[in-house]
Amino acid sequence: MSAQLADPMTNPQRALSAQAMAYASVGNVAVGFDILGHTVAGAGDRAVVRRIDEPTVRIAAVHGCVTDLPLDAAANTAGAALLSLRRALGLRHGFEVELYKGIALGSGMGGSAASCVAALVAANALLERELPREALYGFAMDGESVASGSRHGDNIGPMLLGGLVLATRDRILRLPVPDSWHCALVHPHVVLETRRSRTVLADGFALHDVVTQHANLALVLTGCHRGDATLVREGLKDVLVEPRRAPLIPGFARVKQAALDHNALGASISGGGPSVFGWYERRDDAERAAAAMVAAFAEEGLASDALVSPINGPAATVLSEAAA
Repeated sequence: MSAQLADPMTNPQRALSAQAMAYASVGNVAVGFDILGHTVAGAGDRAVVRRIDEPTVRIAAVHGCVTDLPLDAAANTAGAALLSLRRALGLRHGFEVELYKGIALGSGMGGSAASCVAALVAANALLERELPREALYGFAMDGESVASGSRHGDNIGPMLLGGLVLATRDRILRLPVPDSWHCALVHPHVVLETRRSRTVLADGFALHDVVTQHANLALVLTGCHRGDATLVREGLKDVLVEPRRAPLIPGFARVKQAALDHNALGASISGGGPSVFGWYERRDDAERAAAAMVAAFAEEGLASDALVSPINGPAATVLSEAAA
């Protein structure tokens, strides 16, 4: 397919720069490794994208809590995503990007995914005909793979659509969740790189554990569709990935128990870790759990930050557009 931007001389109303924000996410959601995730309000990455005449992508600067990201577009998640977009659409112009990082890398909160999604959503706003969010999915996976080494959509899908999303290789689908259900997400101040957290999964899994995990995923998905907390509480248990990654997170057992002690539907590792999340039917339970989880990390000598958000969190948003 191809798309062309309007010439700014003949279409002076078309924006030449746009700013977008993509929000943090909980990847995997315990039972949906690489295919299930949801967004979390309160933290995110911003991208300012400008149209340039040169047929290239430039990373102009990186600001915020992470500043040492590659400025080579092909090695940067945002840059790689925009390069993929340009190739697919046959665009004759290019993009210049400034990133404002609000999500730490190696946090288990979708830090690498947020940069490429924010950049794509901003760039999409500059196209003559904007693409639907679903059409940005493949470009975002191209960008995310630069950081993680694999194409998976459990962070990207929710960031594009908002809320809880099932992200397969070719499709993203937003799933219904009661508006009252909330997540407590706690990020300890320690880095756990995605590539490292994936190495502990290299060995195979026992068939009976795989079957159990499939059943748990089915219970969670059905419970969300029905708004049935009992089904979710029964299924939100990771028997595959969590046991192998837990030793990489200081005090994980203590923090998880703090989450469960406050009427959680379940609790586990967010993405590749080290962040830990819990699901709750009510916001007040999530807030009490978040405080208890922070205290549990403190007992391990780790400072941490807490976010409490509806599971139906926000989709990436265009914050502003400008003519120059």
